[in-house]
Amino acid sequence: MRIISGKYKGRRISPPKNLPVRPTTDMSKEALFNVLNNHFNFSELKILELFAGTGSISYEFASRGCTPILCVDGDMGCVNFIKKTAKEFDFDITALKSDVFKFLEKHKGNYDIIFADPPYGMNQKEFEKIIELIFENELLDEEGMLVVEHSKYTKLDQMSNFSFQKNYGGSVFSFFEFESEEENDDEDLEGEEE
Repeated sequence: MRIISGKYKGRRISPPKNLPVRPTTDMSKEALFNVLNNHFNFSELKILELFAGTGSISYEFASRGCTPILCVDGDMGCVNFIKKTAKEFDFDITALKSDVFKFLEKHKGNYDIIFADPPYGMNQKEFEKIIELIFENELLDEEGMLVVEHSKYTKLDQMSNFSFQKNYGGSVFSFFEFESEEENDDEDLEGEEE
């Protein structure tokens, strides 16, 4: 596993073999960050990574200057590995061991980008619940973006706030954003009342 861009481009990271993870491939990671690059200036964005696994996506954000970053995973081995790597690289990453659903129900925070990479075998309803909890609990900034990685067998384009998706091999990235037209319409009406 390597960091593909930013300050630490090319640096290799070797997670232990026994972690229960399916890391995002370098090709998919590169494609994902090409998309995000068109929407964001990375410096000092607040990032939340759910089902963080090895933390590979968070290291990409940190290498590009994002700070602070919060990683959540249910596996203590993954959390410890992220903490160790963050210390080695001096990244502003906090790793938290928690069930992601319980975390989303209780957590108070606001993030520019939220990235979720649940196990591909998770059922459709659980994928939908993640998206619903993030928007219901206002964890995403109004200008922010939620990215969910899933297999081609999971369909998320029917969900509220769905924006677009990109397919890379067996992986799909679905992007979610707040719709802003309604706010603009209200402002136009106010202007016409004079």
